[in-house]
Amino acid sequence: MTDLTTPIEILRPQRIEFGVGRAPFVGEWAAERGLKRILVVAGRSNAARADKLALQGQVTVFGEVKPEPDIPNLDAALAVAARVKPDLVIGYGGGSALDLAKLVAVLPGSGQTIHDVVGPEKVNGRRVALVQVPTTAGTGSEAGTRSLVTDPATQAKLAVQSRHMLADLAVVDPALTMTVPPAVTAATGVDALAHCTEGFTSKRAHPLIDLYALEGIRLVGRYLPRAVADGSDAEARAGLALASLYGGYCLGPVNTTAGHAVAYPLGTRHHVAHGLACAVIFPHTLAFNAPAVEEKTKLVLEALGTRNAYEWCASLGMEMRLSKLGVPEDDLPVMAKEAHAIRRLLDWNPRDISESEILAMYRRAF
Repeated sequence: MTDLTTPIEILRPQRIEFGVGRAPFVGEWAAERGLKRILVVAGRSNAARADKLALQGQVTVFGEVKPEPDIPNLDAALAVAARVKPDLVIGYGGGSALDLAKLVAVLPGSGQTIHDVVGPEKVNGRRVALVQVPTTAGTGSEAGTRSLVTDPATQAKLAVQSRHMLADLAVVDPALTMTVPPAVTAATGVDALAHCTEGFTSKRAHPLIDLYALEGIRLVGRYLPRAVADGSDAEARAGLALASLYGGYCLGPVNTTAGHAVAYPLGTRHHVAHGLACAVIFPHTLAFNAPAVEEKTKLVLEALGTRNAYEWCASLGMEMRLSKLGVPEDDLPVMAKEAHAIRRLLDWNPRDISESEILAMYRRAF
């Protein structure tokens, strides 16, 4: 684990507005800057409520973001951007919409394709303004510089990281999450929990980030059961929105580890929602890594207010068995092979994990 003498770079959106009822500030901010050609990138449900952003000018909504966006989905959004030529791109939705918006903001007119920019800091620049407005409390993507898109040819996630994809403005309005159903609330909440926990226990963990990570875990422990039980609980929704934001802070300089690497094939191969995939895997990677980060694992469980992560996740009403999520048992070895190849995450896991150990993890979760 790193210590106080280890260098670290912290990047944040230029401005963050947090609080119930702040969504209309997006329109105010855009009008002040004379941004009139606006492209909103959203899924279908959020496309229908773009009016909450109080936008003025020529507003176009690309409302076809998929839950696990792939290259064809990105291409469709880029085609709309090429036609509209926006001076402002707004990501409006869950992590998928926010991730796609980042790429829509930097690729048009750049001469670069998605394959040109995979990896760290390969994006040439950005010519348009970028605003991010999350409507779930999970990914924290509004605060980060990464975007993930699935390549259908390989069924692998392509990861792009660039400071040019950092939002000029992030507006976190917990009121936008009030309509998220209990199952999605639970899954996205555990995604935020996984971001904080994996950042907290990573080989790249840093005291500057530990502060956010541990508080994010505490917020999830305190407020996720409440939000699942009562979606109109404003305090619980705000607590989870803050936990998600803190999870996003963990992603930039530290990032995730085995939990996300093992979860990814569930989404790319079998379309298990990302948050749910992370939830199913979370207790297993936490237990696997515990011998290498014993004290930090104790702190995670204490912050959650539990002694058993599996029982805590199951108590939220989520299905925790792969066999019940449409994952065929004969595909587990292929999934283990794919997960083990995600070295950008596994190389920073606090404990080395083999392909056979990943397979054993899938079997325990099955």
